[in-house]
Amino acid sequence: MNFKNIFRWHLPFLLILSMCSLRAVAQDTLLILGDSLSAGYQLPIEDAWATRMARQWQQEKPPVTVVNASISGDTSAQGLARLPGLLSQHKPRWVLIELGANDGLRGFPTTDIQNTLGEIIAQSKQAGAQPWLMQIRIPPNYGRRYGDAFIAIYPALAEKYQIPLIPFYMEQVATNPQWMQQDGIHPNADAQPFIAQWMSERLRALIAGHTKE
Repeated sequence: MNFKNIFRWHLPFLLILSMCSLRAVAQDTLLILGDSLSAGYQLPIEDAWATRMARQWQQEKPPVTVVNASISGDTSAQGLARLPGLLSQHKPRWVLIELGANDGLRGFPTTDIQNTLGEIIAQSKQAGAQPWLMQIRIPPNYGRRYGDAFIAIYPALAEKYQIPLIPFYMEQVATNPQWMQQDGIHPNADAQPFIAQWMSERLRALIAGHTKE
């Protein structure tokens, strides 16, 4: 048996297999692009739901690295400005987009918000990542017309780009006053374990479905 010829013929296959394996490992990263709701506003970073989930996911099979690139106060435009560098640095397999709340609180035109979020989705896809969009809602005191137009941004984008739309976890939190900070907008430390588990269940289900494709 000529092992030299066998090795020569199988080398391309082995190289391709190795490259695919390395790519799979490199892609097992979730990038969270968000604002204060994901950054853990006014909380120690180790208490934030994203950090809790990241610790949990490192103990699960398969392990997934969570990169929380959320910054309190960020608008969708600020998130978009940071996105190319984050995609280049971390090469995520999935991108969770949790942005738009600060745009809405500042009364930005909903068409502008939608266009910016759409660009975030498009750039994530172009980088080879699977984007997930979280539904965002704003307080009712901004008026029904603006509120309805703002809420409609998210399902419209999910349908246009054929991506999952994740429910707004704050709908499960805001009804419990003991889980809210004094500003009535941000969840406190007591809410973080619940949010981490709630988000983990939904994101893990998406990962399981994506990895089977």
